[in-house]
Amino acid sequence: MLFVALLIVTLSGCGKKPVATTSNSIFLIAPYRHAGTWVFDDASRGLYREPFVAGIPGIIDKLVKNIPDADKGFRLLFSAQPFPGHTHTLVWKYEEGGGNWYECPQSQMEGWLCPALFRYFREAPKVIYFKAEKK
Repeated sequence: MLFVALLIVTLSGCGKKPVATTSNSIFLIAPYRHAGTWVFDDASRGLYREPFVAGIPGIIDKLVKNIPDADKGFRLLFSAQPFPGHTHTLVWKYEEGGGNWYECPQSQMEGWLCPALFRYFREAPKVIYFKAEKK
């Protein structure tokens, strides 16, 4: 009888755990220079030498100007939520070509994030908080 009751609860969905709306709160990648631009690898998301393009390399250049040997790699932490120590933000402007344009007020520059953004977020965040650190 207990087995039948558990089976009914399971089939009706009452025993299901809520599904998380996001996975990690803070993500970490390690960009480095390759073929004249900034790229990063994230095997867990199927990304290898994923390039930053359309303005983002200039934002990164300003971000890492005080990090020695940043070209060989640095830590980039980012989140759709503010986190202690974040130094920069990207503020959403509009969607184009499957990606999204953002403005970085701290560098007074704009850049486009390609659809790889959706490997981290279900939808384009209105604000992305980030910081760079030495590896």
